[in-house]
Amino acid sequence: MVINPQTLRGIYVAFNTIFNKALTEVQPMYTEVASVIPSTTESETYAWLGDIPGMREWIGDREVQNLTASGYVIRNKDFELTVGVDRNAVEDDKLGLYNVSIQMLAQSAAAHPDELIFKLLASGFTEKCFDGQPFFSAAHKIGEKTVSNMSHAKLSMDAYIKARTALMSLTNSKGRALNLVPDKLIVPPALEKEARDILVADFVNGTKNTMQGTAKPVVVPQLAGHDSMWFLLCTNRPVKPLIYQQRKKAKFVSKTQETDENVFMKKQFLYGADSRGNAGFGFWQMAFGSDGTGASN
Repeated sequence: MVINPQTLRGIYVAFNTIFNKALTEVQPMYTEVASVIPSTTESETYAWLGDIPGMREWIGDREVQNLTASGYVIRNKDFELTVGVDRNAVEDDKLGLYNVSIQMLAQSAAAHPDELIFKLLASGFTEKCFDGQPFFSAAHKIGEKTVSNMSHAKLSMDAYIKARTALMSLTNSKGRALNLVPDKLIVPPALEKEARDILVADFVNGTKNTMQGTAKPVVVPQLAGHDSMWFLLCTNRPVKPLIYQQRKKAKFVSKTQETDENVFMKKQFLYGADSRGNAGFGFWQMAFGSDGTGASN
């Protein structure tokens, strides 16, 4: 194959087509637990995170619910993945060997938000959220009350029921029920059986399973290595418990000019994907987490 600008343009178009097709074929999991928030600058401040207000009877003037400026900031980060194609492969018409590499590049780019979101979820016992406490903490404040959204219990039917009760019993600072009904049980692969026993099985120890269908079990490969952790989330509100802040979607790019150093010095054409964004915490009230290091209930 003769290498010229037209040839290189044709290769880019072909690889870009493969990339975009593979990108759409991936079904990432992060959208199940995270709200996708567009970003237009280097960082975003989530001043609206705080108490969750409720409707009241209109007596007298309106009562303005002032949103506390939490100062919780999510800063965008740059991400990239690059593959090199040897110039000889182009000259020898062996580009087909690289199609799989481009497909894997796209799949990695599409799944990258999963890595960010579930890594953040696993770090929620130490990483702080908008109120200055770890996302999963026994010291959250609602008005004058101290509230916990964490435990050390291993995943079991009793532990699940207690977590579900804790979330559903939350009120706002004025004592009004938040009406949060958890709908997702997030577990690592090591706890898939336990999660399905709790939420899918018809019977538990010969007794009708009254918790069947109360939430959806979601098994997350990215949580491998955190084998005792489990998380109960409410994801059926306009804002989910986690935030994926999207500054720029993954885009296919190339560096293939004859004058580019990689081509001139290393006879290598570069193709890659880059994106900008980050993950952050939303309302801790919508999540309950256990590190699973304690007893089973």
